[in-house]
Amino acid sequence: MLEDKAKDLGRTIGQSDEYKAVKRSSEALNGDREATTILRQMEQIRQDAQGMIDRGEEPTAEMEQQLDALLQQVQTNASYQRAISAQDNFDKLMLRVNQMIADGIRAGATSQIILG
Repeated sequence: MLEDKAKDLGRTIGQSDEYKAVKRSSEALNGDREATTILRQMEQIRQDAQGMIDRGEEPTAEMEQQLDALLQQVQTNASYQRAISAQDNFDKLMLRVNQMIADGIRAGATSQIILG
């Protein structure tokens, strides 16, 4: 029963406007060559910096400056802006869903009625 309700909730979330917007904006972002190039460059710098940290080294100021410059570039990209906005809206939906689940758990914990 619990598994069925969880799957039903998942299907409902998957059909929500918020989820559909995340999916569309993610696909558009992946198709945006400029944005994906910048994001790949940012990820490479982050990985390089993490490798340095793992070896006990400090990432360079130049790496930080490169990241800042790339971030400024990507933040002006329309596909990126739409993806960030859609993700933010989806995150808000999931916070509300989690709150409703927590409320239901509290109500269920105090209820003497067994649902079947």
